[in-house]
Amino acid sequence: MTIKLHLQCTAALVAACSLWVTPAVHAQKSGDAAPVLQGSQVTEDALVDALAIEGPQVAPGATRGFRPATPGDKPKPYGPGKASLLVTFVTGAAELTDESRSVLDKLAKAMQSDTLAGLSFLVEGHADARGDAQRNMTLSLARAEAVSAYLSSAHGVLPERLKPVGKGSTEPMNTTRVDAPENRRVTIVSTRD
Repeated sequence: MTIKLHLQCTAALVAACSLWVTPAVHAQKSGDAAPVLQGSQVTEDALVDALAIEGPQVAPGATRGFRPATPGDKPKPYGPGKASLLVTFVTGAAELTDESRSVLDKLAKAMQSDTLAGLSFLVEGHADARGDAQRNMTLSLARAEAVSAYLSSAHGVLPERLKPVGKGSTEPMNTTRVDAPENRRVTIVSTRD
């Protein structure tokens, strides 16, 4: 009985420690459980909250975001390190629409915030499953590259902070409706690379 209880306690302790030590890794490995942000849901604050991950939040030498803590303040919980955005393109192309530029303008402000200053980002392009799988992969990469190029050229986000990745139709959010808009999205994933 004592050995069994000891093994159960040890297993529970190991599980708890693994969650405590690597919460950002667990968050980044999980699927797109959160809904796609669109319209009024896309704000600079919402994006900063979603993309923040555990660790030093300010780039070395940066201090303008420092605010002394007041007694009783609770630290803000870290986000999932991921945000899915409905970024629309001209049909069958990687050309951004005006609506998408507006979404990306808010994303750029969030990326340049003090909270996200030390992070890099995967820019994952996703496509729905209509059409040829290889064409969808190529198109999703071109769209991720278009988003990265816009963030860099229009807002000065350093290109080395952005890594475009094409996912094609391999990770649909809506598996029951192949042409669902949420399957055609851009997901931003925070990293410390």
